[in-house]
Amino acid sequence: KEIIELNSLHMKKVKLTMEKYEQYKIIKAVHEGKMNKPRAVVKLGVTRRHVNRLLQKYRQEGKAAFIHGNTGRKPIHALSDEHKTAIVALYNKKYYDANFVHASQLMAQYDGLTLSASTLRKLLLAKDILSPRARRVTRKNLQKRLRAAQKGAAPKEQQKIESKIMAAEHAHSRRPRAAYFGEIIQMDASLHHWFGNRKAQLHIAIDDSTGRILAAYFDWQETLHAYYHLLRQILTTEGIPYKFLTDRRTVFTYKKSTSPSEEEDVTTQFSYACKLLGIEITASSVAQSKGRVKRAFQTLQSRLPIEMRLAGITDIAHANEVLNSHIKDFNDKFALPVDYTKSVFVEQPSDERIDQILSVLAERTVDCGQCVRYANKHYRILDKNTAQVNFRPGTKGLVAKTFSNKLYFTVDECTYVLDEVPIRAKYSKVFDLPVEIPS
Repeated sequence: KEIIELNSLHMKKVKLTMEKYEQYKIIKAVHEGKMNKPRAVVKLGVTRRHVNRLLQKYRQEGKAAFIHGNTGRKPIHALSDEHKTAIVALYNKKYYDANFVHASQLMAQYDGLTLSASTLRKLLLAKDILSPRARRVTRKNLQKRLRAAQKGAAPKEQQKIESKIMAAEHAHSRRPRAAYFGEIIQMDASLHHWFGNRKAQLHIAIDDSTGRILAAYFDWQETLHAYYHLLRQILTTEGIPYKFLTDRRTVFTYKKSTSPSEEEDVTTQFSYACKLLGIEITASSVAQSKGRVKRAFQTLQSRLPIEMRLAGITDIAHANEVLNSHIKDFNDKFALPVDYTKSVFVEQPSDERIDQILSVLAERTVDCGQCVRYANKHYRILDKNTAQVNFRPGTKGLVAKTFSNKLYFTVDECTYVLDEVPIRAKYSKVFDLPVEIPS
């Protein structure tokens, strides 16, 4: 009767780990007389007393005696099903465009929810939710799992699963980083919904050696003005770099031959400013050659719009005000440390010199009224003592609009100040009291 009861216990289907299964076989052999206890002690690496304990438990419970006591129990620190559902709903509603690491950080910051990125990843992947930055192998594994589930599903369920299977794949070429800080600065712009309801261009300049963003600026279009902002930020914070790596935008390398007016044809002026500073420019139409800046845009597109939205930023002026703090966070998280002993930046020029170099130039002609017309306004030509200078009508010169919007006129390598002539006089010599003009 005892043997039959033991056999009935042994017939119970029990799943064991490899380690526990080896223990079971040895104790079973001792019970059946096929192995003595001293040999079992050596094989199991335990004391004889523990072998007796396992043998007694085996005779009472059979194979089930080797199942760990916590098997099937829910850990005390495990998330409840309601909590898991709430986290998934929060991600889908509020952080749907954030990668899992960023989403866990945002949940801690805005919702007081402390959750590791790995836990969030497991939770969302179980619901077939992929990160916007998911790797190709992760996408492939999810597709494989969904296709297996699709085979035995109902027609309507198959359609739902099919909509989840579609996923994009991304690949990037690799190349070594530059050896020195400031040796190569990659510049580019990205059109995206960074803030508000309207797309804007985010211009950035990133050091190839460290992956550090050195300058950033928002504008509605990819413009010379925006790239001048980048160059000014680099000059004032680090100095003069060795080389810029850009795409083949006309603002860098091309001059239109049929430009209607000089101030509209600013396509070579950035290159001219770089020439004055001694900065080389290399242009390439191959995206892989600018992999550092392209990869930075991918990271920024997955993080920056969410942070802008949560901060309630909807206008470009406010976005540019807070941009530097977000770029600092980016550099702290993703950029390599700067080794200033391996920096090739040249000492920065003075602020006045930077203001003059970052100018927009336009050719103009002195008219018969001894004025220069620029931007639909007329300007008198003054010397350094604010006395008007007269030229023969038809004399040609260059108008320079500096970065701080000051206007100068250059003729035969001599530079003069331009003073706007108002459409209507501000004061009347007949009807107004004399007014002291401030010096």
